[in-house]
Amino acid sequence: MTVELVVTPKSIEHIYELINVGADSFVIGEEKYGLRLAGEFGKEELKRAIDIIHQAGKKAYVSVNAIFHNEHLDDLVDYLKYVETLNPDAVIFGEPTIITILREENINLKLQWDPHTLATNSFSCNYWGDRGAYRTCLSKELTIEEIIEITEKSNYEIEVQVQGMLCMFQSIRKLVDNYFLYSDNEQYIEQYSGSKKLFLYSQDRNERYPIFEDSNGTHIMSANDICAIEYLDTLIKGGVKALKIEGVLKSEEYITEVTTIYRDAIDLFFEDEEAYQDEKQDFYNDIEAIKPKYREVDLGFFQKKTMY
Repeated sequence: MTVELVVTPKSIEHIYELINVGADSFVIGEEKYGLRLAGEFGKEELKRAIDIIHQAGKKAYVSVNAIFHNEHLDDLVDYLKYVETLNPDAVIFGEPTIITILREENINLKLQWDPHTLATNSFSCNYWGDRGAYRTCLSKELTIEEIIEITEKSNYEIEVQVQGMLCMFQSIRKLVDNYFLYSDNEQYIEQYSGSKKLFLYSQDRNERYPIFEDSNGTHIMSANDICAIEYLDTLIKGGVKALKIEGVLKSEEYITEVTTIYRDAIDLFFEDEEAYQDEKQDFYNDIEAIKPKYREVDLGFFQKKTMY
């Protein structure tokens, strides 16, 4: 039994680094087609990235799970036809639009389902699996017990995010730009629009929630990063097939370091489980040691029910 280490690179050069430290697969794409991508890969960069990934014997997944309106559909059809020519290992979708286009246009692409908040039970995993999605990336608001139960009852592969930020809120509206306009601070829009260095600050909790806008709208992220490296044994034994490191709003250096730590932990588990048990706290401490300023790490919802 093996498990796949999925990463989110920020650039072509970053792909080379992540290959060297042991990443198994890569989620790439273009902002207007995929939600909250760590890096932007236009058509030519996408082609080059997939070639590099395949030459290294790794897997390339193209994200097309944005929220699509009618005015996007013609362009989306052309994009999927182009992606097919690049021969990725799969595309990641969030709702039926992609399946409908693939069938109507006779486009041959393998599918993974990642709807963010909607993949919360095995029935949904099997429903989309029966319609072509061989893998589901589970929602982040699940306990470890729920994850294991879904994995046991799913007929298809399960992926779980084990590291990085969680998205708390998304709106198609440009909330930051609208705020500055309402406040008669139009001069700030040019400076801050599209910025990924803005925060909502909770004084009561002393927490900072990263907020950014792109072509998909406004995104508010979690105050802490999930870090589940101490649960790798539970997830792997439970049948989870892929473990994802989310790199949105992180530096290339940080993503590479975290990937190295997870690669070492996974390899040690398969080589010597007792040694992994002895050292998994050390792996966690290694991630604690490199965490960005103002960013704590925790277990997300692995040990608690979702609360709003």
